[in-house]
Parts: sequence; C-alpha cells; structure tokens
Amino acid sequence: MPINRRAFLTQTLKMGGAFVAAPFYKTMYPKATKGETVLTILHTNDVHSRLEPFPMDGSKYAGLGGVAARATLIESIRKEADHVLLLDSGDIFQGTPYFNIYKGEPEIKAMSMMGYDACTMGNHDFDGGMENYVTQMKHATFPTLICNYDFKNTPLDNKTAPFKIFKKGEATIGVFGVGIELKGLVPETLYGNTVYRDPVECANTTASFLKRHGCDFIICLSHLGDKYEDNKVSDEVLAKETYFIDLILGGHTHKFFTEPIKYKNKGGGDTLVNQVGWAGIQLGRLDFSFGVSNKKNFLKAHTMLIRKKNRD
Repeated sequence: MPINRRAFLTQTLKMGGAFVAAPFYKTMYPKATKGETVLTILHTNDVHSRLEPFPMDGSKYAGLGGVAARATLIESIRKEADHVLLLDSGDIFQGTPYFNIYKGEPEIKAMSMMGYDACTMGNHDFDGGMENYVTQMKHATFPTLICNYDFKNTPLDNKTAPFKIFKKGEATIGVFGVGIELKGLVPETLYGNTVYRDPVECANTTASFLKRHGCDFIICLSHLGDKYEDNKVSDEVLAKETYFIDLILGGHTHKFFTEPIKYKNKGGGDTLVNQVGWAGIQLGRLDFSFGVSNKKNFLKAHTMLIRKKNRD
C-alpha cells in the first residue's frame, strides 16, 4: 500500500516525545547579559533522505537519527534560547526509499515543519533533476542559498538566492552558500547549463558585500568538503583564503567533528569550520555573543547525538 506522505510526516513528528538527544541539553545554554545578544546556530548536513532512525538491529548507528528526534530537540532549544538560526549544508536528498518514491517532498516538508531558516545545495540534490528541485522547493518555507552556481538558462534560474540577511536581537547575520564542482559528480543531463564558478572568489565577493552592508557575523553554508590531499577547493582552503567569513558550516565529506576547527584567515582573524557527519545522526550547535558594540565572542560548541529514548 502506498505511503501517505502527509500522514507519515504528521505521525512522525508527533512521535517526537518518544525521542531525546544526549547528553541532556538544558545544562548547555549560555545566557545573555544586559546589552548582549546570544546567537544559537543549529546545523545539519548530508541528511540524505533519512527521515526515520536507523533500525534497532545492533549496527553502528542503530536507533540514531530521524526527524522526530531532531524536531523535538530543535523545539526544546527554541524554548530556551532567544535567537536561533537553523541551517543545512546540502545533500538533503538521496539515500533511502523515501527519495526514490517521493523525490524529496517529505524531506522538504519536514524541514519546513522544523523551521529551517536556509539551506544550500549539495551534489545529490540534483539527483532528481533541476525541474524536480524546483518542484520540491515549492514546499519550502526557507530559501536555497548558493552564490557560485550560475543557473541562467536552466529551470533553477531565479529560484535560488546568493545570500540572506537575518536580524537576531541587535546582531545582523549574513548567510550565503557555496557548492562543489558538479562535473564528474553529477551526470551532465541533471545539471544541464549550470555554470560552476570559483567558490573562493565568489565566497569572498559575497562576504565582502555582506560586510559592507552591515553584517556583524557572516556564515558560509558549504558543500565543498572538509579538506583533500590534492589541490581541490575545500572548507580548509576557503577558511584560509577568506577575509570576512566567521563560520563555515560544511558538508559533503560526512565528517563527524567533535569541535569546530579554527583557521587563521587572510584578514588576521579566526574562521571556524564545523561539520556533523551525515544521515541526521547529529545536530550541531554553536553559540556566539554580541555585545553593545556588536563585538562577537565564540561561547560554546556542542554536537548533539540524536537517538531514541532509552526505555526501561
């Protein structure tokens, strides 16, 4: 019998009470002092259509992941934190039968129900073709941000944005996205006339624009990958070559970071890079404070494991 998509999503997210994150999150919240804004950034990457937890079969990831657990945790954090951004670094699609059957609709609807603020595109988000991506993003309450793909003369023309600016308390936050080179990763029939432009150059141009337009903090959603042994452009390369990016939230290489990596950038400041594996097993969290003069301070990072509640 075909699965009813609406019923599946509603039931799955209602089941959130049966799940928790570990360790217990309420001990982790930095509190804002007078005149200070604390920004909480939550992020995922490479979820790959994993709507349900891994089965309880004794395997490495048994019981981990699932949108119900993630939704419950996100809702709880929003109740405790004043200013939250929820972001995704691409490869939303592909990896379970849900994508094979529904082509991404339940994934996007679930993210909308969880209140994502923005995402970028990964190479597997092209797996259903560009027309399919346009169709599925009609269900989205959030934008797709990508600054180094030129979609002119494709179905995605004018369907994405290079960046978005958010106001959180007294802080102005600029968010933009960069994607990996599609040639060799994606069949040409799926990305068509998409033109790939140098991600470092495009990222620096976009970040500079955001800085000039009053952004106190600049986040790059990247699907370039953590780092490589050859000269391929990566998050490490971008972090070292940027002037104004404060935080890179990465994807593609499925790395489980225990804490962000700090790089010295070309402006003499620090650029942090973080990544939280794949399949929605973890939710990343980073907290930053902004004072009266909007001077930013990194407060805390934590990676939260998503899993079923242990039952006696």
